[in-house]
Amino acid sequence: MILDRFAVTDQVAIVTGAGLGIGRSIAIALAEAGADVVVAARTKADLDEVVARIEETGRRALAVPTDVMETEQLEHLVAETLRVFGRLDILVNNAGGTAPRPAMTTSERYLHHALHFNAIAPFVLTKLAAQAMVDTAGGGSVVNISSRVADMVLTSFVAHGVGKAALTHLTKNVAAELAPAVRVNAIGVGAIATRSLSTVMEDEQMHADLVERTPMGRAGDPEDVACAALYLASPASAWVTGTVVNVDGGSTIPAVQIPVPPLEPRGT
Repeated sequence: MILDRFAVTDQVAIVTGAGLGIGRSIAIALAEAGADVVVAARTKADLDEVVARIEETGRRALAVPTDVMETEQLEHLVAETLRVFGRLDILVNNAGGTAPRPAMTTSERYLHHALHFNAIAPFVLTKLAAQAMVDTAGGGSVVNISSRVADMVLTSFVAHGVGKAALTHLTKNVAAELAPAVRVNAIGVGAIATRSLSTVMEDEQMHADLVERTPMGRAGDPEDVACAALYLASPASAWVTGTVVNVDGGSTIPAVQIPVPPLEPRGT
């Protein structure tokens, strides 16, 4: 049966940023497809709710509060996964994101943080996870949650765009090095109706602009991304690596533009 290719029965997955939104939906989807799931985020209360939801599917879950900016905590995350479950098959690097800020008010420190959060942390965790996958399961799959901002011009998103562009490029390069044992792919996420998009969704004009600019006529749902993540994590994509699957409702232009004040001469 072709649907069997989408099952991840008895596999073990790590999902970062799993407490809310896209990460939560991906973690639950993997459990519904048969995986035991380790959920990581900074807020334990959010993780506890996701663990309960996963256990309702009949699969096992483990919450490991983690700050992905700290390498020692990433090492602990992988070690705990192996201690409890004895193997690792799937990694979803979902933690990331950077608040919009005009280029002229974006500091070097802010840009460095965006690059670390969106690309360096996933890179570090991918290396740790890939070795664990090969050691315990003979291989596996890494899914990086990137963004369409990586290849679109969107005002006030220079830091976020740089971080996600780096993640996309990292995906393709690491995939070439880790094949054939470990597949590495990414999802280019468009405008998804999560808490981070609440300002747009609650503003009548901005929401209308988003709908008008999106061929599918709506914002995405976290489960839209979860479906793509399941495909890339599962044997259904066994001959797919180093690619980016865009989940963006067909957008070819940014769904929303943030007004930026013009650059004026400084006073003397």
